[in-house]
Amino acid sequence: MPLSLLPSFLLYCYVGAITPGPANLCSLSTALRYGKGPALRQWRGLFTGFALVSLASVLVTYFLGAVLDQYVGLLSWVGAAYLLWMAWHTLRSSAGPEGQAPEAPGFLTGLLVQLTNVKIMVFCLMAMTSFVLPYTRSFWALLAVGLFLPFTGPAANLAWLFAGAALQKLFANHRKAVDIGCAAALALCAVSLVLPH
Repeated sequence: MPLSLLPSFLLYCYVGAITPGPANLCSLSTALRYGKGPALRQWRGLFTGFALVSLASVLVTYFLGAVLDQYVGLLSWVGAAYLLWMAWHTLRSSAGPEGQAPEAPGFLTGLLVQLTNVKIMVFCLMAMTSFVLPYTRSFWALLAVGLFLPFTGPAANLAWLFAGAALQKLFANHRKAVDIGCAAALALCAVSLVLPH
């Protein structure tokens, strides 16, 4: 990638990472409901999942290149279905008795969120196909980008997590409304994945 594209690449990474998506909304929701400690345990899974998806994107981009485009639509539907399941699960957990809190999500939940997160799959693949492949087919250039990307999305997850932890006491008395808002945001993410752009 030419150095002149570096500002555009970094802006792409920032916007792609900070905008609402499944991992950011999970971080916010977990921190609002359970606090910073459990949310950080889940975040470790989010980071690991993002790193695995990023490295898989390096291999897919390097070995498959243009063949990959035909599968992005299918991945969008799978990701949308998972997001709708997460929205339903958020609403369902809100409907339970107020005194009984479900177990806090952990590492495995975070890992599964990222491994099924179409937003980051597309994010990683687009970063490589837009900013690397037009200029070089080098595996090492793709790997460098693939190793950098896990520090963008998970850093934004932390921002959402700490915002949720800071707002936890404020929203403690409005759990159902917060859950409905998070579920609606997840459903909106699901719809945006499958609607034509």
